[in-house]
Amino acid sequence: MPHSKSENVSMLDLIFTKARTHRTWEKKCIEKALLEEIYNLAKLGPTSANCCPLRVIFVESVKAKEKLKGCLDAGNIEKTMAAPVTAIFALDMEFYAQKGLGLNEAMREYFTKDPNFTYENAFRNALLQAAYFMLAARAKGLDCGPMSGFSREKVDSLFFEGLTYKSDFLCNLGYGKKEDLRDRKPRLSFSDVCKLV
Repeated sequence: MPHSKSENVSMLDLIFTKARTHRTWEKKCIEKALLEEIYNLAKLGPTSANCCPLRVIFVESVKAKEKLKGCLDAGNIEKTMAAPVTAIFALDMEFYAQKGLGLNEAMREYFTKDPNFTYENAFRNALLQAAYFMLAARAKGLDCGPMSGFSREKVDSLFFEGLTYKSDFLCNLGYGKKEDLRDRKPRLSFSDVCKLV
């Protein structure tokens, strides 16, 4: 069933117009079922040859948070410790080995022979998938606080030992405190960025 104009506008507000990067959080848990629902929406976004290289660790327990704390830059500690969940978005450097995705053997063989090509595809497509995840999270009522500012080497060592994953960025998830939002900074205009040729 098509959405009405008002429904579309409110969804655009939720995902883009009124959505913000949050740094402070309400003390409200996120159920696993909601994270699963969000992922099941995000996984439908397109990737090259359906390669699906994104891997996600959801850090939520006190023990896991303490482990993550030692990987963070000082400016990211307080907001990350307060967030109900922190997603570690990572890329799988052996995504091509995953069965059932329809990746043909010739393409799979090419990935195994060219590490640079493999990394470029894994990085680009995992980043796309993480963006789809954040949009789906906003659509389902969560707020997001994506960030860098952490040691990838430490995160990979502590959370991905023995795996072929490489961390990309972190994203705090939860229900943000609206009263603590900063003013939105300006964005570049269409004419600054885009050109029709």
